[in-house]
Amino acid sequence: MCGICGELRFDSNQSGTGVLSAMLAELDRRGPDNEGRYRHGPLSLGHRRLSIIDLSELSNQPLIDDASGNILVFNGTIYNYPALREELKLKGHTFVTCGDSEVILKCYLEWGQDCVQHLHGMFAFTIWDKGRQQLFLARDRLGIKPLYYSEDSQYFRFASSTRALLAAGGVNKEIDAVALHHQFTLHAVIPAPRTILKGIRKLAPGTTLTINLNGKQEHRIYWKLKAQRPEKELSEWEWIEQIHESLRKAVEKRKTIADVPVGVLLSGGLDSSLLVALLAEAGVQDLRTFSVGFEDSPEESGSEFEYSDQVVKLYGTDHQKFHIPNGEVLSRLPEAVRNMAEPMVGQDAVAFYLLSEQVSRQVKVVQSGQGADEVFAGYFWYSRMQQEQGTDLERFGRHYFDRDHDEYLQMVQPAYHGPDYTSGLVEQMLAEPGADTFLDRVLRMDVTTLIVDDPVKRVDNMTMAWGLEARVPFLDHELVELAASMPPEIKMKNGGKHPLKVIARGLLPDSVIDRPKGYFPVPALKFVRGEFLDFMKDILLSAACARRGLYQRDYLDKLLKEPEKYLTRIQGNKLWHMALLEFWLQQNVD
Repeated sequence: MCGICGELRFDSNQSGTGVLSAMLAELDRRGPDNEGRYRHGPLSLGHRRLSIIDLSELSNQPLIDDASGNILVFNGTIYNYPALREELKLKGHTFVTCGDSEVILKCYLEWGQDCVQHLHGMFAFTIWDKGRQQLFLARDRLGIKPLYYSEDSQYFRFASSTRALLAAGGVNKEIDAVALHHQFTLHAVIPAPRTILKGIRKLAPGTTLTINLNGKQEHRIYWKLKAQRPEKELSEWEWIEQIHESLRKAVEKRKTIADVPVGVLLSGGLDSSLLVALLAEAGVQDLRTFSVGFEDSPEESGSEFEYSDQVVKLYGTDHQKFHIPNGEVLSRLPEAVRNMAEPMVGQDAVAFYLLSEQVSRQVKVVQSGQGADEVFAGYFWYSRMQQEQGTDLERFGRHYFDRDHDEYLQMVQPAYHGPDYTSGLVEQMLAEPGADTFLDRVLRMDVTTLIVDDPVKRVDNMTMAWGLEARVPFLDHELVELAASMPPEIKMKNGGKHPLKVIARGLLPDSVIDRPKGYFPVPALKFVRGEFLDFMKDILLSAACARRGLYQRDYLDKLLKEPEKYLTRIQGNKLWHMALLEFWLQQNVD
């Protein structure tokens, strides 16, 4: 797991050391173990390394292939690299390292742009093709690893974070009106290629990009998720057996492909608890687990220790739990926001940030349960959507959109008014072919788009801020493909995630399996009062916020008057949403 960056110039100038240094300085937390640079003519490449596989210096990057002169910078982990290595050896390729990075270079040499079809894992990488004099960029199927870029007529730059691109300079920092609409209606999800800033874009999941010295670009989609039934009908039990085996393999390979210990972020919910059970089932003896909790509010508990403790007792894990007082949450919030590549409103962002700080002192790699709810229909709103009448868009929007378009127009200044961009995009995604039923279409969109720019991005940002690699078995693309082909009514049984509950029965206490859906809660960011309300008032009533001119004062005053009253359909605090975006802009852009 690492940070990558680079620049390709289209003019007669050489790529400068200052740009590369500025970007690398912003990526140091993603890769604390080594820094590498390559500069030649119009090209510069930078890499910050977190050593996980092949800890030797031979796997430092940028990595140059002696046979072709091609150069790689890579962020991620390729779980099938040992098998690929043997296959490539039989084809005549030789290796000088024992890691997965060199395997990517040889895959590209053997299969060209189709190399991504052979890679199983999470990845964002760039290869300089010396022979063709072009950059080749790729991002994994589920967008687990980030890849941002900025460009003008003179250069193309890429990096693992927006802060790195901003540090390089020359970025148009104006607010993208379409992205702003998505930010406030789609739970801070801004689908690729947009970001909140006009001058920064991101490569879409399952996509590659080639760009030559003339600036000519070609985007190519190499993977799309289908949510259709297979020709051969399966019984419910056969489906669950296949899911169990696929999940077992996903967990196993994320354990074995590492030359350092692997732990688990244990929330106490079904998903992370099941990972502990499957790792124990695979024979892990010294399993390390970590939990975090916060202060309770009258409306909601701030921890799930009562459930995680049961799992720890059952499997005898080496467990550490951390209780964070509200004062520390508030004092550390600016740090967490500065480490967000994009503005993220999920209240558990700060939880992951503070937990990762502690965990990174113990291990370099953890498994985490993100993706299970989207892949196996675990959220409460899916059943409500299913029961609705109307178009796909109406059924989805009534239970997911944070604000309807009319409310959005009341919130933002007229300069940012426009059509209902989010409804148009969601309608388009739901109408794409390759999904059999309404719920198939919703889950496909959630897994391939919404999850990418909400929990998955949040976990990557907050763990990598401390040089901690988070692996997400529930987003193994083979498991995701299998689950997408399963009839949705099987997933929806028993309140959702039925296959996982069946698999867990006998491996976990019934109280953990049958409990209500949980997460890392931070009640103070949902039920806003006291010093947290003062903090948000200071942001939203600041001179910087007034100069920016995003929000209409009447709407803001309404929320400030009753800050706990206005929650979104999926129970986010609307005042926090507004404060977070403004604070992110102050911390990262101004």
